[in-house]
Amino acid sequence: MSKKGLAVLGVGALLVVGAGFAGFRMLRTDAGEKTNQPVFTVAKGPLTISVIASGTVKAREQIILKNEVEGRTSIIYLVPEGTLVKEGDLLIELDASRLLDEKIEQEIRVQNSEAAFVSARENLAVVENQAQSDVDKAQLAYDFAKEDLKKDLEGEYPNQLKDADAKITLSREELTRAKERVDWSKRLHSEKYISETELVADELTMKRKDLELELAKSNLELLVNFTHQRKLAQLQSDVKQSGMALERTLRKAKADVIQAKANLGAKEAEFERQKAKLKKTVANIGKTKIYAPAAGQVIHATSAQGGGQGRRNVQPLEEGQEVRERQELINLPTTAAAKVEVAIHESSLDKVHIGLPVKVTVDALPGETMWGKVAKIAPLPDAQSAWLNPDLKVYNTDIYLDNMSKSLRNGMSCKAEIVVEQHPEALYIPVQAVLHVGGQATAFVLKGEKLEPRKIETGLDNNRMVRIISGLALGELVSLTPPLAAASVEQGEYAKETAALPGRPEAGKAPGAVREGPERQSTDEGGPPEAAGGNGKRPGRRQPDDRDMKATTGPVGSQPQADEGNTQKKAAGKDQERRKQFSESLSPEERQRFKDMSPEEKKKFRDARKGAR
Repeated sequence: MSKKGLAVLGVGALLVVGAGFAGFRMLRTDAGEKTNQPVFTVAKGPLTISVIASGTVKAREQIILKNEVEGRTSIIYLVPEGTLVKEGDLLIELDASRLLDEKIEQEIRVQNSEAAFVSARENLAVVENQAQSDVDKAQLAYDFAKEDLKKDLEGEYPNQLKDADAKITLSREELTRAKERVDWSKRLHSEKYISETELVADELTMKRKDLELELAKSNLELLVNFTHQRKLAQLQSDVKQSGMALERTLRKAKADVIQAKANLGAKEAEFERQKAKLKKTVANIGKTKIYAPAAGQVIHATSAQGGGQGRRNVQPLEEGQEVRERQELINLPTTAAAKVEVAIHESSLDKVHIGLPVKVTVDALPGETMWGKVAKIAPLPDAQSAWLNPDLKVYNTDIYLDNMSKSLRNGMSCKAEIVVEQHPEALYIPVQAVLHVGGQATAFVLKGEKLEPRKIETGLDNNRMVRIISGLALGELVSLTPPLAAASVEQGEYAKETAALPGRPEAGKAPGAVREGPERQSTDEGGPPEAAGGNGKRPGRRQPDDRDMKATTGPVGSQPQADEGNTQKKAAGKDQERRKQFSESLSPEERQRFKDMSPEEKKKFRDARKGAR
């Protein structure tokens, strides 16, 4: 960002703060004296939306060199920290005596495994030849059995069926002729042309033809249901048995070949494994010397880790020290470019995105300002922070610096202000003046001596001022202590909740209603700790005046009403003190989250806080 933009940003921030105090003071001098309400005048001017986070300066690009040697080894040479090295310079040398002995033993194992591999390869060729011979013999027997079955089904059996059908057809025709002859003979006999003997002979002939037909049918049935079925079963069994024999032969041949191949594979794998171990041993010997892959300034990894959480007792790296495999040894920055690592709270994550400008100030370099941009945002919360505090969700974010001071060093603490939006002219009010009622942003506008809830459309906020898009006009008065109960419950739930508290005769009033007396403004644990303008009083509860006394004590001489009013004020004071203590125990982020919770979520949150205490 240019110097001109920086100047505009600074002037805008000063104008916002100045306008806020001016608006509050103006209302406290005229309207504030009439209503005794902390209010704010809707202001217009430059507004900057930003997110501020603490971070650490680190090298943007660096090479991390680790111990790649298996097991544990000792350092016999270590380059001093802070040394400026060139590409190819020796940084670390590890003890390789153990690896040299392993190399000689491994070469012997490689030769033995190679001989076993050659023997298994020749045995496989013999087994494959014998298996092929057995399979061909079993295949021939199976093919003959199938041919016999096919011959019966497609040749012999169809011919037998045709012969049986022909006999049945001839017998049926002869029976028909015999029946016709009997009928004719009966007529002739009735007219006395033939004798009864001739009629009986014709009837006997008809019965014989009928029996012949039945016999032909029985022969066909016998052929179909018994003779053929038996022969078919025998032929099918021959096919099945020869097929199973073929399958056994195939399986045995396959098993023999597989076993021979497995033996060969095992020998080959063993041979390759021994060669790989020899290769790895040789590679490990080469890894005992670590050279600089690029030019840079050497930083021992233990120095970079020493200040972290849980790493205060890290032993400095030195010659003679034993190191483990994959242990980080050297950090070698490859460029002069730097970045800032910050943790963004989940409540501000929706405001931040890649590419936003960032103003960076370093604690060790007062008066110097650097600018950068948001480059990376972690997709998941930081696991270390979540483990230490499950309720804390922060996302690690990298900010790349555009301009750098020559005095900047790795590990310096800094503050990053991420500029989300800049508005040359915008309406704004304090964030504590906005409530969410039924999911809708609402401000309570002062009309005379009453507060009028009004739905508004808001933009982003900078934890101090929130931008107003629509719903409010310049110069209108908004309450800095809106009735927080209106944001937490519906009207029916609000009546039940307030009715359960002592000294609340007006519990049935709708949320947001302005009442006379000390209960005019309702508060909640999620309210801001103090009103803008610093009047020293808890917002949402104004001090009683003459009008309050009239409203609570009633006519002169009405002592019971006065006692009841005092009881209500005492109970309300205790309730207010309890809510104040709860609010002061919350951080600003927790207070903002509590403000937007539903009634059920607020109850769970209170119970959790009580349980934690």
